[in-house]
Amino acid sequence: MTDRRQDVDLVIVGAGFAGMYMLHRARSAGLSAVVLERGGGVGGTWYWNRYPGARCDIESMEYSFEFSDELQQEWDWSERYAPQPEILRYAEHVADRFDLRCDIRFDTTVVAATFSDDTSLWTVRTEAGEEIVGQFVVMATGCLSSANTPTIEGADTFTGPTYHTGRWPHEGVDFSGLRVGIIGTGSSAVQSIPIIAREAAELIVFQRTATYTVPAHNRPLEPAERAAIKADYAAFRAENRTMVPAFGARLRRSEISALEATPEERAAEFDARWQQGGLSFLGAFTDLLISPDCNEMAADYVRDRIREIVVDPKVAEKLTPTQVIGCKRLCVDTGYYETFNRPNVHLVDLQSTPIERITPGGIRTTAGDHQLDCIIYATGFDAMTGALLRVDIRGRDGVALGEAWAAGPRTYLGLSVAGFPNLFTITGPGSPSVLTNMLVSIQQHVEWIADCVTYLRDHDHRAIEATVEAQDAWVDWVNLIADFTLYPKCNSWYLGANVPGKKRVFMPLIGFPDYAAKCAQVAQDSYSGFTLVD
Repeated sequence: MTDRRQDVDLVIVGAGFAGMYMLHRARSAGLSAVVLERGGGVGGTWYWNRYPGARCDIESMEYSFEFSDELQQEWDWSERYAPQPEILRYAEHVADRFDLRCDIRFDTTVVAATFSDDTSLWTVRTEAGEEIVGQFVVMATGCLSSANTPTIEGADTFTGPTYHTGRWPHEGVDFSGLRVGIIGTGSSAVQSIPIIAREAAELIVFQRTATYTVPAHNRPLEPAERAAIKADYAAFRAENRTMVPAFGARLRRSEISALEATPEERAAEFDARWQQGGLSFLGAFTDLLISPDCNEMAADYVRDRIREIVVDPKVAEKLTPTQVIGCKRLCVDTGYYETFNRPNVHLVDLQSTPIERITPGGIRTTAGDHQLDCIIYATGFDAMTGALLRVDIRGRDGVALGEAWAAGPRTYLGLSVAGFPNLFTITGPGSPSVLTNMLVSIQQHVEWIADCVTYLRDHDHRAIEATVEAQDAWVDWVNLIADFTLYPKCNSWYLGANVPGKKRVFMPLIGFPDYAAKCAQVAQDSYSGFTLVD
């Protein structure tokens, strides 16, 4: 491969928000790039996740790009929390406005990426056998893009249609008059169950673990509200970047511990957050994700609300979570608990009556058979690493990424992996990613990568690689921060616990502002923790 022709500077995998912005920034820096996307259009997770009720749990005025003020000013969001079709239209608008499609190859699945020690170039191979050679590979494959479908005995014998919320038919599904079974009660189920229940003749929800969810209180955005934010969008964005999760600047920050408040003050604050709606509930007090006692106060509040909403005490008890609140991603809903008051909705508790098998006519639990016309898997994703490991990525000496991560994912800054020069992972494990507003984290990563590649070009370096020492120290730091909190205290997809056989490692880093400052310092120090190769 010593004389192999270089096709582009950057090969970007994925045309979601990360891949699109990476392409735009590469062009702005005078770099050649191509985006390879297995879907038929832009949007990433918003292209694939079209299940009923799909919408973002970050407020739309925040879940959007800030790199172009013209883009910010011209786009008007219709609701507090944008629904999937609107977010997809926004992604398509971005692609068209910045003329990105001409450098995106749709319906192109990447199967392998191989680094050459001789040339310091990457060869990326597609499912169709095409090869693209580039100096850098940027994996913009998303944190929640590799659908997780559990292995259940007899699944292939079911005679009706099956669906996964992460791979929903683009033409939609009509559930009118059907007996529908849905497996899972995570975010996609919480959003879709109320809508499907209004359409189906019968909906049976198969729940393994009860979910904490708070009301969204979604509503149309008033023109005056949009205008007020747009009048000083820069300050609004800057304030968001000072927040631990990189969103929520418009909301009142908590300044005290739950233990410092009186019972009456705690109740009033929880009430206010519940009525306000959204993920800010866990920001009611400073220590809800640090102190077990404080966390239990918040958990008890939500449990009491469930018992108030759900009429049948036995169903309410099954829907009442017992784990730490927030150790799994808090869900945001519209009428989720109320749906279980409907006569056509039934809850099956898989803790007491597990699934034995799927039959040609439905699902069999230890308590008996449930006859169904269709089955929905709302079973989430192989988060953060699934999409990366689905590609056969091989670095120095042909070592596979899967082999390097056999004991769990290890990165430096969530951006780079020792032994894999010139490979970047946008919002990879070891970065704040899924614990933040993803658009803010994506932009920070893309801009860092673009600046890094420009620096290498301007200083005649052909490769950059994280050192083992820096990577080890970073992994230790991510774990230290996680262990200071309650996040690792339950089996969540943050740990990979939803995927059988996956090594359990807490993957995201908590705290966007400090992380962004660390990345900036690394760059300022001529990329400390990296080896630069001439």
